[in-house]
Amino acid sequence: QVFKRYVEIGRVAYISFGPHAGKLVAIVDVIDQNRALVDGPCSGVRRQAMPFKCMQLTDFVIKIQHRYQIPEVTDFWLVLVFKKKKKKKTWGKTLDKKKKKKKKKKANFLKNFHFIRTQSMRNKIIKHEIKKLQKEAAKKA
Repeated sequence: QVFKRYVEIGRVAYISFGPHAGKLVAIVDVIDQNRALVDGPCSGVRRQAMPFKCMQLTDFVIKIQHRYQIPEVTDFWLVLVFKKKKKKKTWGKTLDKKKKKKKKKKANFLKNFHFIRTQSMRNKIIKHEIKKLQKEAAKKA
């Protein structure tokens, strides 16, 4: 089987670019071969038409029917979030890494200086402990 993720009603998608980049939405209805009606009740994305080029399909599917209203989608969305917390996939981990990188890029000079300083202090402590262990190993040998 070549494809594992199909465009279907209830499929959760990640918005890769545009004004809502980095947010998750659920496909509520398929408009045509290029666009879908999406809704992200908990991620802050209003119900709107969105092209498939902007979205990346995920493994998650919400069990909703054709054109559910916003409250029902929200209920199913919260169930999905609870299940997703139980088993976090590698896809979610890579998203977290991307968010951390963006946060680091937005940091000002003082925060970057503090971060670099703490890293160097940590590395000095690690080097010091490694040298101690090497000396002890050399004495025993």
